[in-house]
Amino acid sequence: MYGALERSRRLQRVDDQPVWSVVCVFTARSARRQGLTVALLRAAVAYAREHGARIVEGYPVEPSGPDTPDAFAWRGTASAFRQAGFVEVLRRSPTHPIMRYVLAEP
Repeated sequence: MYGALERSRRLQRVDDQPVWSVVCVFTARSARRQGLTVALLRAAVAYAREHGARIVEGYPVEPSGPDTPDAFAWRGTASAFRQAGFVEVLRRSPTHPIMRYVLAEP
């Protein structure tokens, strides 16, 4: 359990399913826009699978426009999560979806 998620009104639990959480995917400016985030997310899913996870959850930002500063995307972007195979399961805020990659059904 990650306390910051439990206390967040936007990102608190979707349901009672146990999840592994990706809470940060910030990359250096020189490494951005090269597909590194998608590769990191896929590696995180593979690692979680190898260690028995059934659901991997992420909390990216949905940029409000092309001028959104990169510094606000430290949790990753929704588009990168989609490219890595995650699907949106809930959105309590216009710019903060909760996304999941289901490895095994409960």
